[in-house]
Amino acid sequence: MTSHLAVALDGDSFDAADWVAQVRLADEAGLDLVTFEDSFGRRGPDAVLVASRVAPLTRHVGLVPVATTTHTEPFHLSTALATLDHVSHGRAGWQVRVSADPAEAALLGRRAPLGFDELFAEAADAVEVVRRLWDSWADDAIIKDVATGRFIDRDKLHYIDFAGPYFAVKGPSIVPRPPQGQPVVAALAHGPRVWQRLDADVYFTTPADADAAARIVRQIPAGRKVFADLVAFLDDDQRTAIGRRGAAISDAAVFAGTPAGLADLIAAWQPAGLAGFRLWPGDPAHDLPAITRELVPELRRRGLFQPSAATTLRDRLGLPAAVNRYEGAARA
Repeated sequence: MTSHLAVALDGDSFDAADWVAQVRLADEAGLDLVTFEDSFGRRGPDAVLVASRVAPLTRHVGLVPVATTTHTEPFHLSTALATLDHVSHGRAGWQVRVSADPAEAALLGRRAPLGFDELFAEAADAVEVVRRLWDSWADDAIIKDVATGRFIDRDKLHYIDFAGPYFAVKGPSIVPRPPQGQPVVAALAHGPRVWQRLDADVYFTTPADADAAARIVRQIPAGRKVFADLVAFLDDDQRTAIGRRGAAISDAAVFAGTPAGLADLIAAWQPAGLAGFRLWPGDPAHDLPAITRELVPELRRRGLFQPSAATTLRDRLGLPAAVNRYEGAARA
């Protein structure tokens, strides 16, 4: 049985070459996706823009930036992420984030943030709006009919008419439907509140061990892809890796050891029913190359990982095709 494999990048460099070099390592190793961390309060470039910058310079790996629903209009999120999917030819995703940080609210001239229940309710509405906007163009809406001078078939564009307590969006989008129909939606899920409230295709979870991973997988609705987060400090010598780890702590399990040792851990966790693993390099300059050049070959040798030949992120992850809700209704 093989697992999907991802890496998380959490840098703050404003040098595009740094980002391209890191993502190319993941791309050339055959990893399924890369996530790009972001928040309003952090130093560094916007994650969606970073993903858009590296997209034309990579070929296979999925590109999943974090984008915050709090303080952000879903219409703008939908257009930015649809554009990323076009630029990457169907390799885009979106990791949904909410912000309960008063400092982030202050940056935007807002008062104290909402409580968590309201934040997740707002995020759920934002995801729904974004998904509807992606569906607001039919796949064949662009006709480019020179003879009649029509570029778009207006009957293939649809109002979404969303009205809720946080947003009112009529639509349609100003960007054609993404190549995947809908880019992959992901969420970091520390507990049931996330998978019960947010409609995601992929959940990144933080189990402490294989038993905890199995319990989480049983709770998440069928059809979703569940990844386990692991922080990795890798070295040929276990003592060196442990020394580099130092006092590092994380919500995710932290592994310090050899690439073969991490392969052992992944093999031990696989029976829990996880779809894959997202690895956080403890030190990207050292551990990202160790993941791509040492761990990946070891996993492939053991039959635990196999790069996919699929061209879109949805296909790489084995997700079903995204059916356009409005086109189905129109045909009915």
